[in-house]
Amino acid sequence: MNNELLLMGSLILIYGGVLVMYRIFGRTGLYCCTVIATITANMEVLLMVDAFGMEQTLGNILFAATFLITDILSETAGKKAAQKAVNIGIATSVAFILISQSWLLYTPAASDWARESFETIFTNTPRLMIVSFLVYAICQRFDVWAYHKWWAFTTKRCGDGKRFLWLRNNGSTMISQILNTVLYTFGAFFSMYDLSTLISICVSSYVIFLVTSLADTPVIYLARRMKKEKNFLDMNNNSCNNN
Repeated sequence: MNNELLLMGSLILIYGGVLVMYRIFGRTGLYCCTVIATITANMEVLLMVDAFGMEQTLGNILFAATFLITDILSETAGKKAAQKAVNIGIATSVAFILISQSWLLYTPAASDWARESFETIFTNTPRLMIVSFLVYAICQRFDVWAYHKWWAFTTKRCGDGKRFLWLRNNGSTMISQILNTVLYTFGAFFSMYDLSTLISICVSSYVIFLVTSLADTPVIYLARRMKKEKNFLDMNNNSCNNN
């Protein structure tokens, strides 16, 4: 199976998983997705692949999913709920750094076979994770701020807070992803790759983020519809109980 098919499959699986978690567990499910994406993306990003004619790191779709999560929370639960997801992501990064580094303090047994692989992976983890949560904190907070600025702007212009969901979603995410791509690429990989490779990673990552930003718009519309249907069912159930 080629890399392009795997990436497209990952996009469908991850975005679909976010929607399923929201459907089953509501806001709590989105917070769980934030934890999962934060941990796994920071390990997956160590892998380099060729796909769609570009050299790129993995982890881009999982990182994009965190923006999808905060946008769904902004739309369905408000700014404070979205900011809570950002704080959970930061706390998760810090906890994972401390826990993963503590594993390397142990003296391995003679029969151990995994220590060398752990050292290869987690020796670079502190730098990547520190850069990740700093960039995550900056870009995600900016994204939440920008989302609600776009929302206030479109509401003022047309007098309807429900319209132009696609604009506040894509307008906030696409700008945030420029910050995310440049800050993370140069912060995490500056001494690991030459300048041309870093630029290539930036370009390929942003192209992917543009695609994933456009792809998450239908997901947010579905999430808002789920929220509306849930409120309708809750209202009917309460009415039946009162009767």
